[in-house]
Amino acid sequence: MHRFFPIFDWGRGYDRETFASDLVAAIVVTIMLIPQGMAYAMLAGLPPEAGLYGAMLPLVLYALFGTSRALAVGPVAVVALMTAAAAGDIAQQGTQGYHLAALAIAFLSGALMLGLGLARLGFIANFLSHPVISGFITAAGIIIAGSQIRHLTGIEMGGKTLIALIDSFFRGLGGLHWPTLAISVVVLGFLFWSRKGLAPLLARLGLGQRLAGLLAKGALLAAVAGSTLAVIWLDLEARGVAIVGDIPRGLPQFSMPVADTALLQILLVPAIMIAIVGYVESISIAQTLAAKRRQKIDPDKELVALGMANLGASVTSAMPVTGGLSRSIVNFDAGARTPAAGAMTALAIGVALMFLTPLLYALPNATLAAIIIVAVASLLDFRALPRTWSYSKMDGAAMAATIAVTLLAGVENGLMAGVGLSLALHLYRTSRPHVAIVGQVPGTEHFRNVQRHDVVTAPHVLSIRVDESLYFPNARFLEDTVNDAVAVNPEVTDVVLMFTAVNAVDASALESLEMINARLREAGIRLHLSEVKGPVMDRFGRCHFPDELSGKVFLTQHDAMAALAPEITADTCAAPRLLAPTT
Repeated sequence: MHRFFPIFDWGRGYDRETFASDLVAAIVVTIMLIPQGMAYAMLAGLPPEAGLYGAMLPLVLYALFGTSRALAVGPVAVVALMTAAAAGDIAQQGTQGYHLAALAIAFLSGALMLGLGLARLGFIANFLSHPVISGFITAAGIIIAGSQIRHLTGIEMGGKTLIALIDSFFRGLGGLHWPTLAISVVVLGFLFWSRKGLAPLLARLGLGQRLAGLLAKGALLAAVAGSTLAVIWLDLEARGVAIVGDIPRGLPQFSMPVADTALLQILLVPAIMIAIVGYVESISIAQTLAAKRRQKIDPDKELVALGMANLGASVTSAMPVTGGLSRSIVNFDAGARTPAAGAMTALAIGVALMFLTPLLYALPNATLAAIIIVAVASLLDFRALPRTWSYSKMDGAAMAATIAVTLLAGVENGLMAGVGLSLALHLYRTSRPHVAIVGQVPGTEHFRNVQRHDVVTAPHVLSIRVDESLYFPNARFLEDTVNDAVAVNPEVTDVVLMFTAVNAVDASALESLEMINARLREAGIRLHLSEVKGPVMDRFGRCHFPDELSGKVFLTQHDAMAALAPEITADTCAAPRLLAPTT
C-alpha cells in the first residue's frame, strides 16, 4: 500500500497546521484555476466546463498517487494546444466527435503513462534534451498566443502553423471588432501590470507582504468579474462581443472510456507526444519545487499518478491534464504542504460548478484569451537560443530546428522533430567519443592528455584514454583510433587502453576489442587494459576475452606504466597490481 499510495507516507503526520496551510493554498489556486481551466478548454476547442471537470477527479487521483507535495495538476496551455491539433484532424470543433477525440487522447495518454510508470520507465524523460524541450515550448507558446488573436480582436482566423495564422489574420483584418478589442486591451494591460505591480500597491495600502502577495494572485478573478460586469452593464453581447454562455451546473457525469479501436489507433501517436510533453513538464516542475524543501520525487510514481489523473479525465468528460508551472508555483508559495491541497481545490471547483456557473454566463471570450496570453508569456524564453548557441553550436542548432519545425509545420511535427533530434544528437556524440593519448605528470601517479599537459611518455608504450562507454555506434570508431595511433608510432610494442570513464561495453564493442587485440597481436604488439570498472570486468568474466588478451589487465594506469616502462615511473613506482579478470 505504501508503494502504490504515497498518501500513506505524508498522511500519517497530517495535522491541523498542515490542513490550514493546504486550505489556504487550495483557495488561492482555485481562484486561479477557475478562469484558467475555462481558458485552456477554449484553447483546446472544448466547452468551458471541460476545463473545470479537468480540475476535479484528476486532482483527487493525483493526491492519492502523486509524490510531489506542491505540483498543481490540471489543464495547461501546451497540452491544450496539442489536444486541439490532434482532435482537429478527427472532427470539427464543437461537434460530439471532436469531444470524443479529446477524451480518447486523455484515455490513451493516461494509459500510456500508467503503463510506463508500472514498468518503472520514468527515465524516458531523459531522451528529450533540455534545449529541444525549451525550443518546442517557446514555439508552442508563440502558436498559442497567435491562436488567441481571433478571440482578442473578433477576427475570423485559424490555422495550426504560424504562417497559416498570419495569413488568416491579414485576410480577416476587415472583420476587426472594436468592442472586443477594447476589452482585450484593458484586460491584458491589467493582467500584465498585476503580475508585478498589484502586490506592491496592496503593500503600500497597509497590507502585509504575504497577504498582499496572496491577494495579488486574485487578479485573474478580478479581471473575470470586471469584464463580465462590463458586458452586462454596457450590453456588449448585443453589440457582438462573444461570451462564454451557459455552463452546465452540477458535477460531471461518469462515462465509459472511448472504445472505438479505429479512433484510438489514429490518435495513438498524438497521445504519445502529449504523454511525453505532459510528463516532462510535470516532472521538471515537481523536482524543482521538491528541491527547495529537500523533498524527494519518484519519477515512476509520478507517471502512475499522471496516468491515473488522465484516465480520470477521460471518464468525466474532461480534457487531458498535467502539472502546470504557474499554478504549481502559486501552490508552493501559498504554503501547500501535501497533495491534499489539490483534493481541496477539486472540492472547491465542485462547489463552483454547483452554484456559481450562472455568474459566468456573460464572461467574454476575450478575457479568457487574455488569460491564456498572460499565462504563456512565461513560457517564451527568446534568450535561450543565443545562450545555447554560444555554449554549444550543436545544441543551438537542434533548438533552432525544433522551433522552426514547430512554427512552420505544427506542434506534433515539431515535437517529433525534437525527439528525433535529441536521439540523433545523442548517437552522434557517443559515436565519436573523446579519446586522448595520455602521459604521466612528473612526480605523480596522474596521467593526462599529452596535448594539454606537460607529461612524460615512453616511446614503446601507447596509452589511450577512452572517455565514453563503448557500444555499437562507437565501436568501429575505437578500432580506427587505435589503428591510426599505432600506424604513426612504429616504435610501439604495447598499447594500454585506459578505461577510467567506460561504464559499459556491449557485444558490438566487445567484438571490436577482440578485433583490436587480434590485429595488434599480428603486428607484434600487446594490448593491455587499465582501470577497468567492476561491472565491466564482470561482463568480461562471462566471455573468453580476458584469456585471449595478449597483455594484462592492470588495476591502475600507474601500475601499467610501472610494469611496462619503469624508467618513467621511477619516482613514484609501486609494485604493479594485476586485476583478476573475474573481480
